[in-house]
Amino acid sequence: AARTIEDEYGLRAEGGGRHPSWGTANRIVPLGDAYLELVTAVDPAVAARSSFGRWIAASQNELLSPLGWAVRTDDLDEIASRLGLTIEAGSRTGSSGELVNWRLAGVEQAAAQPALPFFIEWAPGTDHPGRARTDQPAGEVRIAEVRVSGDPHDIDAWLGAHHMPIDIRAGRSAITAVTLASESGGEIVFDSTES
Repeated sequence: AARTIEDEYGLRAEGGGRHPSWGTANRIVPLGDAYLELVTAVDPAVAARSSFGRWIAASQNELLSPLGWAVRTDDLDEIASRLGLTIEAGSRTGSSGELVNWRLAGVEQAAAQPALPFFIEWAPGTDHPGRARTDQPAGEVRIAEVRVSGDPHDIDAWLGAHHMPIDIRAGRSAITAVTLASESGGEIVFDSTES
């Protein structure tokens, strides 16, 4: 997936790291305040013991198809309280040896209903993965739109107040496309209906 994204779109995936408690590993395509995360199961036995690992392992054959999405927050405790979610801590060692720490909520719900994002809060002092590189050959690229299908009321209730570029269409719960836009006006669309 990383080779295809670079060859076809000129976007480089940086080395991420392993998620030891989930049996997964990732690479990051930095996009400033956001990023694309390429994730794979590297330890099937460990992946089978975590909801995130099972979700990733079940989707191994869908290389460039959007699987899920996350929303960054600075108030995960409030979101978890509002939605009755359990908060889970995560960490990995980055490609340059630094420890990357975060907390998550809603992974199981997002795996079951992919139109819903899970929520992530980066630990103080943790460098945001989207800012890992600023010299992408395609120039400045940002997420222009996330398209999902599902029940618009349920999705809006899950998200709460937000200012995200999201297009919600009625249908079976899924993330159907992620559109990236470059500063030159070009677009890249990762569409789950084309994989």
